[in-house]
Amino acid sequence: MDPTPAVAPAARRCRRVPVIERETATTERVSVPAVSPCLILPEPVRSETNGLIVPEREEPAVHSSDRDRIVLAALVFAVLFSQVLLYPGVATLVETLGADATASAFAATPLDASMWFLVAEFAAYVSFVGVWGLVSDATGRRTPFIVAGSIAGALGYAALAAVPTVGSIPFEGVLLLRIVQGAMTIGAFSLTMTMLMDLEGGHGRNMGAAGIAIGLGAALGAPVGGQLTAVDPIAPLLVAAGLLVCVGGLVSLVDDRAPDEHRSARALVDGIRRRPTLSIPYAFGFVDRLTAGFFALVGTLYFQETFGLGAGTTGLLLACFFAPFAVLQYPMGALSDRIGRTVPIVVGSVCYGGGILLVGASPSVPTAAIAMAGVGVLGALVAPATMALVTDLADESERGVAMAGFNLAGSLGFLGGFLVGGTVAGNYGYDLAFLVVGGLEIAIAVVTVPVFLRLSLEPTDQFQSGDRENA
Repeated sequence: MDPTPAVAPAARRCRRVPVIERETATTERVSVPAVSPCLILPEPVRSETNGLIVPEREEPAVHSSDRDRIVLAALVFAVLFSQVLLYPGVATLVETLGADATASAFAATPLDASMWFLVAEFAAYVSFVGVWGLVSDATGRRTPFIVAGSIAGALGYAALAAVPTVGSIPFEGVLLLRIVQGAMTIGAFSLTMTMLMDLEGGHGRNMGAAGIAIGLGAALGAPVGGQLTAVDPIAPLLVAAGLLVCVGGLVSLVDDRAPDEHRSARALVDGIRRRPTLSIPYAFGFVDRLTAGFFALVGTLYFQETFGLGAGTTGLLLACFFAPFAVLQYPMGALSDRIGRTVPIVVGSVCYGGGILLVGASPSVPTAAIAMAGVGVLGALVAPATMALVTDLADESERGVAMAGFNLAGSLGFLGGFLVGGTVAGNYGYDLAFLVVGGLEIAIAVVTVPVFLRLSLEPTDQFQSGDRENA
């Protein structure tokens, strides 16, 4: 047999190979002169006896997209962690910040004061998330706006922490500071998620990484926030400020992959309007976040009043939901890349709503913890597929606005969770509040089934591109 390998046909890459030496099966050394000044190889050339003759350059062990995915997920985690730190001890915090029923109509009861403190932040989210997305897409930049939003958000948290020291700020002023802090923080959060959308590697994977970050931030933020509140009600604010400073410093480690297209705000908005199918993930994002807002406020107070729990134990009970919700998001997102978005979103939402009803019907702390864990698993199935669907449907030059729209819907959902849940629970009791919120989750899934069937949102080349890239 002639030991000289056949020359590969011309292809994409070209390498100069003057002489190749190899050993045959009989250990005889053979020199193979170059056929031309440049041997063109589409792939590594293999002989029958020794495998690779001219090995391709080895790819780095960790692709830059993988590294950036980890960093961005860590930043999303930090922003969510800082936000959730305040939730378990919110009633104690607003009292420390000056909530007084005799001095403010927004503080008639501890529930009212807590509700308005949370509503103020999400009202700011709703008002400003679209602005951040428009500016980012119009300029083709993400990083500088994330830095600005995170640093300004840190200053907002620090200003709130200083309120007890100043001592003369009415509760309405506290709510105004909360609005400013929320308006800045949402920029860091939404645009960091948009940077994840810009990465290669599969939309489900990227949004699964975002989901893990969100879930872990909530899972760890709740118990840590409860423990910090037990030490000092102001401590969660100080930790949140420090974390946002870190976000502003670390985001520069990631390449800014925003499409370098400068478009007007009107053109961006018109582009989103031409994609009415985005209303599907927006609707699910609204209801999913509504349930999260419901648990953050009403669920916290429900566990404390019904089972007599303190802030620390309440945080641990909330963690029963957020722990599986966090750790399962990446594999669930990858699963949706393979099987499509319909089953995870529609079937998962129906089961998720049923799980919420079980939490409200739980007679004891152990059964409530088990039900919360089940809801967390189902939430992990729904959330990354919903966020990935936004990426699937949006044009790459409009991802900032598309994700801003999703976060706008989510922020409205949080507001709905606070307002609807708080109002229903305050006037009609916790049982009806759980029924309303769980029923909404089931209803949105049932109503959208025909839409999903018409769109045939099954696995496609677009969904599975990340699988091929990472194969």
